[in-house]
Amino acid sequence: MTRIISGKYKGRRIQAPKKLPVRPTTDMAKEALFNIIRSQFHISSLNILDLFTGTGNISYEFASRGSQHIVSVDANYNCVRFINKTAEEFEFDSIQTIKSDVFKYLERASGNYDIIFADPPYDIAIEQFEKIAHLVFENQLLDQDGTLIIEHSKHTKMDHVANYVETRHYGGNAFSFFVWPESDEEE
Repeated sequence: MTRIISGKYKGRRIQAPKKLPVRPTTDMAKEALFNIIRSQFHISSLNILDLFTGTGNISYEFASRGSQHIVSVDANYNCVRFINKTAEEFEFDSIQTIKSDVFKYLERASGNYDIIFADPPYDIAIEQFEKIAHLVFENQLLDQDGTLIIEHSKHTKMDHVANYVETRHYGGNAFSFFVWPESDEEE
């Protein structure tokens, strides 16, 4: 069971079916993550892409805080169905679900997102973590002032990947942050 940390539905608990193949972001890690995001962005104006969305935990948090456009992508039909049901129950009209393999989605996606959050299975190969960042930047899915955040195990190292900025650790979880390099041009 997870809960919404803040916003309109602060404190509401969400009980996902036990059969879903997910590992939701812990409340402690989620709260720390949203403190970081809140210090850099006005959440209500953000365009969000939530990859490997699972139960929709992160998407609900953005929706509860007023984000107007959230695309939630997961390959599992039951996860997508659960998110649609929960979004309807909470009247989260801002959440759009897409059932797709995330890598295939990133290869053909278009759009421009302020925050792209990816929470892949912790046991995938490091090359798959790298591929997420590569596809996001190669296909220019991230706004110039946006941030890609990849959640992973504290044992996974991402500091060698292009556009890496930092990693923050919370218990066994870690978030690595990636941004476009600063332009040398002065405006």
